[in-house]
Amino acid sequence: MTDIPGLTALVSVALDEDLGPAPGRDVTTQATIPPDAIGTAHLVARADGVVAGLEAVALVATQVADRLALPAVDVVLRVVDGTRVRRGDVVAELTGPVQVLLVAERTLLNLVSRASGVATHTRRWADALEGAGATVLDTRKTTPGLRALEKHAVRAGGGGNKRMGLYDVAMVKDNHVVAAGSVAAAVAAVRARFPDVEIQVEADTLAQAMEALDGGARFLLLDNMAPPVLAEVVAAVRAREPETGPVLLEATGNLTLDRAAEVAATGVDHLSVGGLTHSSPILDLALDLVGSAGDLPG
Repeated sequence: MTDIPGLTALVSVALDEDLGPAPGRDVTTQATIPPDAIGTAHLVARADGVVAGLEAVALVATQVADRLALPAVDVVLRVVDGTRVRRGDVVAELTGPVQVLLVAERTLLNLVSRASGVATHTRRWADALEGAGATVLDTRKTTPGLRALEKHAVRAGGGGNKRMGLYDVAMVKDNHVVAAGSVAAAVAAVRARFPDVEIQVEADTLAQAMEALDGGARFLLLDNMAPPVLAEVVAAVRAREPETGPVLLEATGNLTLDRAAEVAATGVDHLSVGGLTHSSPILDLALDLVGSAGDLPG
């Protein structure tokens, strides 16, 4: 059982891509490295950042060892997800068959570097919002197949998850309103069909926000609003909370890091940023063989 849902299956698919169908093969490594050669490798940060997805290190190593029918690799994590690292820091140490270490290298790096890049990007937003009373959230704009890993990385970086998919939270957007006839009709339809789910409603104007409140929505997505407009909508919604109860407000659309504090100052609870997952560069990591050269072929 892994902490990141679906990670075991994701690793298997990634190894199939690299090695061919299980058990697969690495024609270079298996031709040049004897199966009984034992070595140690360090997972090293080549840039400053925040690490995430470290659970994948042991999972990849274990699956590779099983495919090659070789002894297991001993993995020691030097840090945990969410840790800030500096260039040159050793993140993990792996000891075992060199064939396993080299075959595992690229898949391991692809997953951990990707997750760490998301965590590093998220940390910048979380730092920019520190003390502002708002949190940064991700969206569904994730890499197909990597959603659970990337959303885990957002949490590791200090952000939050908005919703996992179309199944756990209802989000009424403009096209739903057009199809249903009105915000109130869309909200009522969701309540009737799926009474157990939270309902979020997108609003582009103050009038739409008020209509959403009238329809029973208590989580509003304030889309593409300039800070002065956001502040006006926030004030109007807060003025109605004695009547409606607490309402969560989220700013979304075309948000940039340099404007994060300004947007948060309007009084919204959250800023949702699709770029956390769709535009984060990887964190550069490397897997370097170290240890006794005598264990390696000459």
